[in-house]
Amino acid sequence: MSISKESELAGMQEASRAVATTLRAMREHAKPGMTAKELDDFGGEMLNSLGAKSAPKLTYGFPGWTCISVNNEVAHGVPSETKVLQEGDLVNIDVSAELNGFWSDNGGSFVLGEDIHGHNKLVNASKRILSKALSQIKGGVRIADIGRLIETEAKRSGYKVIRNLAGHGVGRSLHEEPHEIANFYDRYNTTRFRKNSVVAIETFISTASTNAATERDGWTLVGSRGGYVAQHEHTIIVTDGKPVILTAMNGIFD
Repeated sequence: MSISKESELAGMQEASRAVATTLRAMREHAKPGMTAKELDDFGGEMLNSLGAKSAPKLTYGFPGWTCISVNNEVAHGVPSETKVLQEGDLVNIDVSAELNGFWSDNGGSFVLGEDIHGHNKLVNASKRILSKALSQIKGGVRIADIGRLIETEAKRSGYKVIRNLAGHGVGRSLHEEPHEIANFYDRYNTTRFRKNSVVAIETFISTASTNAATERDGWTLVGSRGGYVAQHEHTIIVTDGKPVILTAMNGIFD
């Protein structure tokens, strides 16, 4: 999507506010002993109160309002009743939704309670890398160069990146052009960021795996070589300078 009038900007701001405030509230609501379904239902009720519709449920028939991935789960984790959150878990919540014809997407990994397993180093690396990537995005910059930056920063921090998951365009649907804003340098991708376009930029920083594989439930993704992954995601508007971070109120950089 490209923002060309004030009504489109206002629509994207409203949709982004819905997903960002929901993500933040879910992160603050999460407690050890709570099931992922209980947390998801909380998020679903909040989206509904804001007039927003769950994007994964609307688009794919996903069995949850949001995606909640825990520990070795990389993404698209199903928020089931049997998934019980524990102290020190690495938790990722991804919230995307449609509101009045506009779609926005954001996500973030965090450690639940005390960091007894030492996951915060990975979480903080993912945040730092996303922040640096966002600071370099503007109209005319090659998408592949942002991928190179993410991969380079991950390696410097002692990590890898998941290569078969990527950021994407968003706005009038959940996934739009450009479809592959990768976390690595793809020399065949000559596409450049366009001024006024809306994109979701996300990191997938990994301790061991470079690819994600689908579990038997048909949804949940795990690393093909195990380990842990931290993901952070913002929906932004590309400008001639610093991007407008539409989902900044989710507080993942706080």
